[in-house]
Amino acid sequence: MKAMDLHTDNKITIMIAHNPIQHDRMKHVEVNRFFIRENINKGCIYFPFVKSEDQLADILSKRVCGQIFNDMINKLGMIDIYAPS
Repeated sequence: MKAMDLHTDNKITIMIAHNPIQHDRMKHVEVNRFFIRENINKGCIYFPFVKSEDQLADILSKRVCGQIFNDMINKLGMIDIYAPS
């Protein structure tokens, strides 16, 4: 079975997921963190780092510059139906 890739551009998230030590500041993510760590140890989940400019989900949740936006639109295969043919 191949591990599921959870792509993230946040290095702190990756460190927390792999850290076996509980910190007081992370109590609000306790249940999710244990679930993720258990699946990391089983080899079901893998956290590859993805640079922000390559994170396709950013165009749905963040403000990005025009060039990055156009690159992501092309990667997603989206077309402008109003563009002249």
